[in-house]
Amino acid sequence: MTEFASPDVQPDSEKGAQVARDDRAHVFHSWSAQAQIAPLPIAGASGSYFWDFEGKRYLDFSSQLVNVNIGYQHPKLVAAIQEAAARQCTIAPSFADESRSEAARMIAERAPEGLDKVFFTNGGAEATENAMRMARIHTGRHKILTTYRSYHGATSGSILATGEPRRWGSEPGAPGFVHFWGPYPFRSAFHSTSPEQECERALQHLRDTIMVEGPQTIAAIMLETVVGTNGILVPPDGYLAGVRELCDEFGILWIADEVMAGFGRCGEWFAVDHWDLAPDLICFAKGVNSGYVPLGGVVMSSKVAATFDDRPYPGGLTYSGHPLACASAVASMRIFEEEGILEHVRKMADTVIGPRLEEIRAAHPSVGEVRGLGMFWALDLVKDATTNEALVPYNASGESAKPMGELMAACKAEGLWPMTHFNRLHVVPPCTTTAEELTEGLDILDRALAVADAHVTA
Repeated sequence: MTEFASPDVQPDSEKGAQVARDDRAHVFHSWSAQAQIAPLPIAGASGSYFWDFEGKRYLDFSSQLVNVNIGYQHPKLVAAIQEAAARQCTIAPSFADESRSEAARMIAERAPEGLDKVFFTNGGAEATENAMRMARIHTGRHKILTTYRSYHGATSGSILATGEPRRWGSEPGAPGFVHFWGPYPFRSAFHSTSPEQECERALQHLRDTIMVEGPQTIAAIMLETVVGTNGILVPPDGYLAGVRELCDEFGILWIADEVMAGFGRCGEWFAVDHWDLAPDLICFAKGVNSGYVPLGGVVMSSKVAATFDDRPYPGGLTYSGHPLACASAVASMRIFEEEGILEHVRKMADTVIGPRLEEIRAAHPSVGEVRGLGMFWALDLVKDATTNEALVPYNASGESAKPMGELMAACKAEGLWPMTHFNRLHVVPPCTTTAEELTEGLDILDRALAVADAHVTA
């Protein structure tokens, strides 16, 4: 594994204050009430750490937006972008470009068999947007089925496909989006008592949904292979295989949204590899190049791609397959192989993260369940350890969300940058994070959870 630089962090309060002033005056932030936020000015980053202008370092257990899989400022990846910029900064998508062609070939070679064409986008939302468009045109149908516990992006279609509350502000929207319940054994919508029963009942629920919506109207079922922001929900064995069978039975396409779960996050190139399955379309972004340059895309099966052999595809982007972005993806995939990062992720999951999180669960009444794989984990926090009532209500804000805010503050005070969503604490560090760094972060989590324990009532 590459040794990341450990720069001498020099405080610069005056510069930090200027960054904050300019941000407050001119930057409009996503998903935020602008007057109620004070973004932390960041001075730099390296490996698994970033630091502010006061010189305080944070061990990043969020990978920013679960996308800095290769760590900050990886020297080989930075060099690859510099070399690509010196060679050719940009070229339109209508030309064949060296970096674009190589990136597409390498992605296709690592995708499941039969998926061999790549349409490049600028990020994950555009990937899901275009995957749905491809599915609709290919099938001649219009409905897209997704789960309630899902996030698929914030463009016009992807936000309507999203199941969780971030969808609400964009409603009413275009018709054709149907939501259903996916498997979640810990909080089962089907009153299941085992993962096997949850799998069986969730698949029956999906079959019933297909029946009442009319299979002849459904273009695709789009699923996050492992649900990300909405819980790190690893599907029970057999569920995805059952989805594949239902899609084949009714002529529906399966879109695997791997924007968050792909490229090392689950210890595989694509999370579907964990179950040895092949969707019809795979959406990717984030970890493909760790966000060093914006990039996403759709890997499509030959049968979907053939739809557009003699029929123009009605979609495109000025920066589709941008040379700098594609060069960074090529370099990232090579680094993953040269440094054995997939193997490292699996080893850390088995020997450090998984065992330690189980110890933490046993020690803290606020931790109802630990689940995950690879560098993709969640602690499901509870207020009542007998009923598993969530530590804070669904979609809590303000005073109702105070326990989670206190937990985040306790982590940050000790130099750990956490990721939380609703009642969950996510453990999603860069895939290059070392065993020593993981132990450091998990020790902080262990201590910080005393704050959550104080809110447990039973």
